[in-house]
Amino acid sequence: MLLCTACAVLPLPLLAQGAEEPVDLGTVRFELEGAIGPDGTIVATRTATASRTDSAIVDLPASVSVVTEAELERRDVEDTTDALAYTSSVTTDEYGSDDRYDYVRIRGFYQAGLGTYRDGLPAGTTNFTGGKLEPFGLQRVEVLKGSTSTLFGLNTPGGLVNAITKRPQDHAFGESTMAIGAEHLEFGLDVGRPLDVAGKWNYRLTALSQDGDNGAEYTEDDRLYVAPALSWQPSENTEITLLADYNKRDGNPGHAIPLGSEIDPDTFLGEPAFNAMDREEMSIGWDASHRFSEGLTFAQTARYTKLDLTYESIYGAATSSDTPRSAYAVYGELERFAVNSQLQYDTTLGSVRSRTLVGVDYLREDVSETFNIGTAAGIDPENPVYCGRSCVAITYVADQDLNTESTGVFLQEELTFADRWIVTLGGRYDTVTTETGAPGATTSFEDDAFTSRVGLTYKATPAISIYANYSESFQPTGPYDRGLLIKDVEPQEGTQYELGTKYRPLAGNALFTASVFDLSQTNLVTQVAPAVYEQVGETRVRGAELEGKWTMGQGLSLTAAYAYWDAEIVENGTAGNEGNRPMLVPEHSASFWADYTVLGAGAGGDLTLGGGVRYTGSSFSDNANTIELGSQVVVDAAVSYQLTSDVALALNVSNLFDEREIASVDTFTDNAYYNDGREIRARLTYTW
Repeated sequence: MLLCTACAVLPLPLLAQGAEEPVDLGTVRFELEGAIGPDGTIVATRTATASRTDSAIVDLPASVSVVTEAELERRDVEDTTDALAYTSSVTTDEYGSDDRYDYVRIRGFYQAGLGTYRDGLPAGTTNFTGGKLEPFGLQRVEVLKGSTSTLFGLNTPGGLVNAITKRPQDHAFGESTMAIGAEHLEFGLDVGRPLDVAGKWNYRLTALSQDGDNGAEYTEDDRLYVAPALSWQPSENTEITLLADYNKRDGNPGHAIPLGSEIDPDTFLGEPAFNAMDREEMSIGWDASHRFSEGLTFAQTARYTKLDLTYESIYGAATSSDTPRSAYAVYGELERFAVNSQLQYDTTLGSVRSRTLVGVDYLREDVSETFNIGTAAGIDPENPVYCGRSCVAITYVADQDLNTESTGVFLQEELTFADRWIVTLGGRYDTVTTETGAPGATTSFEDDAFTSRVGLTYKATPAISIYANYSESFQPTGPYDRGLLIKDVEPQEGTQYELGTKYRPLAGNALFTASVFDLSQTNLVTQVAPAVYEQVGETRVRGAELEGKWTMGQGLSLTAAYAYWDAEIVENGTAGNEGNRPMLVPEHSASFWADYTVLGAGAGGDLTLGGGVRYTGSSFSDNANTIELGSQVVVDAAVSYQLTSDVALALNVSNLFDEREIASVDTFTDNAYYNDGREIRARLTYTW
């Protein structure tokens, strides 16, 4: 069939040459898209995140968005929040210049460190100690929206982000890249090839070195990333991939200015000598699978991570230099071991196809943190003069350990009737043990929960599906909130009801999705009387979202997204916030990106022009809805030119018109954080 198709599309003059004039067509590769990439275009059609099995996106009773490697490269993504900036029902950069963590809000709910995964395993932040993903080491970033505890355990109702690490390939390839910009110099290398003639052993090495800043004086964004990977396929039924990485990032806390001061938002009012958000992270793990028979497969993914954190910050500058600033520092260490083991059995029962998945998740995490709290001398925001570490007075030091051990057992059943109806049933039971407190004086807590998931997909046509789902989430109440309660503590619980449709045209490379949803989270800790706290809080988000990705044959690619969130604080104790919008949750958000490639002719190479616009509606910086934040419109642009078949030059500009708006306000210090200003990078890439 492939040969017949190839003949059908070959030009007639070429066919007419016949055997007398053989033509060398070079190496022709036919690749089937997998569930984890890499992908050749911005459109992904399969995923392993939404059901922990290799599935077509249109068959799943859930909303999932995929940012492919092609899209990451096209927009020259430098951060996880950049990667998701054009994803429906996701808001990023809500703390503006504060880039300490990958701040992501999905369907109105902030992920609070729980919702970041890498290769299906937890990769988030515990308390203050956690890492950041390196986009250059990823071949995909996926967002699974809605309550996801049935498959992934502890999570908030909004959803999760799962990043896929670059893997070895079955062919030789190489890429070297260099990027320059204002206070930015970057070198990257990505190479791999088979190690033997049979192709059973393959390796890949990805490395990045960067010397940069964070948009203001006395800030930095320096990185060193090295990720070797090795895969072994002793037979067609068995494959093992070893993944390791070293990720060192020297950054800084966010920089803010006094609200209403009207000075340059990039003015640095901290202390250069006490200004660090430095991490050193090392991890090693594996991704293995073995097929026992045609329908029975075992898979396991595991990773061990060790991370050291140095976090030092001077904040809270006022309009008068007579007002002291605050000093805060955290020195943390994290060790994490996570493993997921699952068994999948596919069979046919008469006219019904069955796919059964049973698995076990285990997580052990030990975090030790030392907190330093104090003050620093005030500073004149109009004429800042820095005093160094000598003016920092630490008045409080405390050590804290936070150890967590969790085990989750899950079962999922998918039944397909008449190739049209797909029923998904899932259940999971989690147990979590947490020890927290000063070293040698910790207190132990235990939580457990059963979560369920029910989904139905109807394939109206091979290209159109309609789906509905009900799903649940849970997360243990944090140690600080536990200390406020005077009775038994329950986990925070979330529920979701969702209805949606998906369209993937059979004759084109595109995917369009639409959905409506109702999410709520209960058992939030709130004050009900003076010095009395109970778990009576509830937040609800009802909304709708649209997303489309389309790659046309004429060289045009489009990405469009829109989300509407009707968010409400349903119950909030004595705070009086019932009926208000939760903080930093806009009502509307939208984005659009388009790029067009003009094919080269003669000595000229391909020219690609691209640009996008991101809109985030107004919101409030507090739950009391007293500080309103205006809407933001940001324009991005990109252009690339293929100098030769192996060399490309690209120019990317984020926030083209340098629009600066207040992204959030610290209500304790009345400091305003602005969104990032214009950033320009030129990149030269050589591939072989």
